[in-house]
Amino acid sequence: MKLFGTDGIRGRANEYPITPEIFLRVGQSVAQVLRSQYPGENRVVVGKDTRISGYMLETALTSGLVSAGVDVLLPGPLPTPAIAHLTKSMGCAAGVMLTASHNPFEDNGIKIFGPDGFKLNDALEEEIERHILDKEATSPAVTPSAIGKAYRIDDSRGRYIEYAKSSVDSASLRGLKIVIDCGHGASWYIAPLIFAELGAEVIKTGCTPDGTNINAECGALHPEHAAELVRTHQADIGISFDGDADRVVFTDATGTPVPGDRIIALCAISLKNRGKLAKNTIAVTTMSNLALHEVMRERGIQVITTDVGDRHVIEALRKDGYSFGGETSGHLIFADYATTGDGILSALQVLAMMKRENASLAALTDWLEEFPQKLTNLPVSAKPPLSTLSKLHLTQTEATAAFGNEGRFLIRYSGTEKKVRILVEHRDQSMVELWTEKFIEAIERDLR
Repeated sequence: MKLFGTDGIRGRANEYPITPEIFLRVGQSVAQVLRSQYPGENRVVVGKDTRISGYMLETALTSGLVSAGVDVLLPGPLPTPAIAHLTKSMGCAAGVMLTASHNPFEDNGIKIFGPDGFKLNDALEEEIERHILDKEATSPAVTPSAIGKAYRIDDSRGRYIEYAKSSVDSASLRGLKIVIDCGHGASWYIAPLIFAELGAEVIKTGCTPDGTNINAECGALHPEHAAELVRTHQADIGISFDGDADRVVFTDATGTPVPGDRIIALCAISLKNRGKLAKNTIAVTTMSNLALHEVMRERGIQVITTDVGDRHVIEALRKDGYSFGGETSGHLIFADYATTGDGILSALQVLAMMKRENASLAALTDWLEEFPQKLTNLPVSAKPPLSTLSKLHLTQTEATAAFGNEGRFLIRYSGTEKKVRILVEHRDQSMVELWTEKFIEAIERDLR
């Protein structure tokens, strides 16, 4: 698709396709396609994170929706999973979140949810895209009396707060001192409230958004910010969210960021021990470390591997009725409670596990030793199919022979940025460094 990538539409704000003109058509197209799928449903909830461009895009999107006869519910800045929850709980035909997730403030985009709270499938995204790009297409004409209305939703924060707390049965977090870094993003207001209401002592940071500081040297991309505060305040844990709070990165009491695969292993084993891991199976992406697969086999847990992207993990969970999966980047999906990755809900689950075991996060996760791994994001000016890059193909063949069963590599384009991602993993750190450089050299020579 030309507009939709691995996670909605994303790009630089006020440049194609992230412009008011396109978002007006997005609103009209969403209304037309989803109303054809769900006749009689004419409400859409539209949320946003804290980017300054969100005001511009929210207005354009809303105009497109109401011009097609759809009513719009506007809750204001809220995390992406909150919009997914509100879409389902308020009986909407769709939910649209204006966000570029972990990207800098200059970027923005959309994520679209269906009435069940799940992200739209590829077929519906393709249909919406066709309507957006079809210059001859027109929005369904509605009479002046049928034009939609836009409403501010005053109780949206409270709805999500109670939903999140209910996922852990409002378990007490008393006795825990936690650092919360909201990255000046969508969770800035509600996340500290949720943890404080459950009894935790909260040190908050990244909670003063100004429209341009989202993800700036803070949040999930910079867990070292929370780590410093954990050490300073002698806290039990650091919790860092990305801009739309659909993922979370943890820091233990020593101020050391905890790799995502260790968190996945902790959650999987805890759920299995409590009889809550459906079919004793989890779903992870190809980015997860080989050590996680080994440990899960030892614990009698099957691992399903998907392509990169939390939507692929969710599809695997839904397809076969599994209850837990995640990405090492911090997307965790507790399918018994949520329809998408939810950083706040995931943090609550991990804190509840710590309280239940009366153990520190380090004690619960340090036993997993990952294979040495390196992820390189190499900027590129174009994205020709990787299969057409001859020198890369030769290098991949050589690496496969050299690695055997002791390592692996994964090379793919970013779905949201002009970058190629190179992941190399091996039991031997020197092999990781050697082959990372070989892959970078091969790609640079191919793309000259």
